[in-house]
Amino acid sequence: MTTHKEGTIIKVSGPLVVAKGMSTAKMFEVVYVSDQRLVGEVIGLDGDTASIQVYEETGGVGPGEPVFLTGQTLSVELGPGLLENFYDGIQRPLELMEKESGAFIARGIHVSNIDREKKWDFKPVVNSGDAVVEGDILGEVQETVLINHKIMVPVDISGKIVEIHSGNKTVEEVVAVIEDENGKHHKITMLQKWPIRISRKSQSKRVPIEPLVTGTRILDTLFPLAKGGAGCIPGPFGAGKTVTQQTIAKYCDAQVIVYVGCGERGNEMTDVLMEFPELKDPNTGEPLMKRTVLIANTSNMPVAAREASVYTGMTIAEYYRDMGYNVALMADSTSRWAEAMREMSGRLEEMPGEEGYPAYLGSRTAGFYERAGAVECLGSDDRQGSLTVIGAVSPPGGDLSEPVTQNTLRVTKVFWGLDANLARRRHFPAINWLSSYTLYADNVSGYWGKNVADDAMAVREGAMSLLQEESKLEEIVRLVGMDALSPKERLVLETAKSIREDFLFQNAFDAEDAYTSLKKQYWMLKCIMSIYNSAQDIVEQEEFDFEELKKLRVMEKVVKAKEIEEGNWDAFEALAKEVASSIQTLKK
Repeated sequence: MTTHKEGTIIKVSGPLVVAKGMSTAKMFEVVYVSDQRLVGEVIGLDGDTASIQVYEETGGVGPGEPVFLTGQTLSVELGPGLLENFYDGIQRPLELMEKESGAFIARGIHVSNIDREKKWDFKPVVNSGDAVVEGDILGEVQETVLINHKIMVPVDISGKIVEIHSGNKTVEEVVAVIEDENGKHHKITMLQKWPIRISRKSQSKRVPIEPLVTGTRILDTLFPLAKGGAGCIPGPFGAGKTVTQQTIAKYCDAQVIVYVGCGERGNEMTDVLMEFPELKDPNTGEPLMKRTVLIANTSNMPVAAREASVYTGMTIAEYYRDMGYNVALMADSTSRWAEAMREMSGRLEEMPGEEGYPAYLGSRTAGFYERAGAVECLGSDDRQGSLTVIGAVSPPGGDLSEPVTQNTLRVTKVFWGLDANLARRRHFPAINWLSSYTLYADNVSGYWGKNVADDAMAVREGAMSLLQEESKLEEIVRLVGMDALSPKERLVLETAKSIREDFLFQNAFDAEDAYTSLKKQYWMLKCIMSIYNSAQDIVEQEEFDFEELKKLRVMEKVVKAKEIEEGNWDAFEALAKEVASSIQTLKK
């Protein structure tokens, strides 16, 4: 990247550097600060004075030192080689940085974001003389055994293929030449750049109608998230945000995963880095890292780079979405990103909003989540892709009324609320089924009816109504005791208890229990609901004994329904019928 000296530092305040003599600087331009060439970004201009957000430690940097301009905005490099990589917040590969400086990252290190030496086998899918438009696929590269990387015509370029080259190429070698309508020739390589703060173009957004299958029963059945949707996981410390996000990343049916650790503890990202290469993708049997990009800017790394890290991850995710893949982005945790914004806003001496957060917190949060979506991709081949965004929120003390949570809830349509009381009772995932909600249930109902069962949504709604009724009845039981309840109300409590303990409880660290397919989820819940539906007409009988109901052998089979093998739907159907017939034997 070519640079020229322009400004001189006049003030240093943590990650904020103020420089004068910056009359030719542009907003969001990348600059190098001091002779150590620390990476920074212009975030404010006032005459010839620029405020610079520095993405590295500024200790020892002082007034009088130079600032170098690059003329480029903060961008990410896009091309083969992104998958299986582990980046920092501004897309520097941590593995290469470790080779340069050891375990502790030194300042001012500049390494290639994507390997310039590695050769990829480029296979064209168009011929010389073909007409192409922006977003059309020129060729393919087998990036990993799971992902076929599509090389696309860059945005704003259309015309006729003049040259197309196959064979082993580096990302910087020319693979095609396109002549536009003005006769200008554009040399196309496998490497593209895109500014991280601008969303990548698509033809249009479409209504998301297919659920993101996570394998977690409470998420998929009670509070489904559509592919292309946006969801949030707020919760206090220790309630299981990180484990829930990591479980979704491991088992969801998205084809590409982008996991952004922005501000969480370093040991959590270490767990991800150590665990993901060992994990097998349940959909393909290959190592999970073959379809994953990890981005880390943990709590012990420069605070300013947290803000860049979420946009870096988002842009990489959009790139794979544009190839026609279903992509899922995990951000853990957006609260730390908001805190970084608050710190920078304070150092810029901006007028604070609620709880000291900047007044633009809401618009920045909305701008981030609104980049999610199911889209018609650019190009002439009717490709469709989706980008699903799931953000963890860490409200101080679990207070969901604080600004970050509230601004997130305004723009996301799924709320998976973690509950500290459930976590203390060792009920995991500790998602509160009374306070959580989804606005995608109607969207995905058609998919459930077609691919799972005609009555799948009816079974879901019946279970949710029982859980709601249980919470009301528990208040009565606490006040006057179980004897005050009618037999039907006691049946509600018994069935709801089975839903909670046998269906909603799920062990993310148990290889057998961590993932449940949609159809198996339906049958497990159907068997439990059969208890309620079959017993309703006989519990009102005089002398009906609930202890006899609990002692039925079939009740133990319902508890162990999760052990029935995947695909053995006849066994589930037989169990549901056995529940109904066994309960009828109690009829007086």
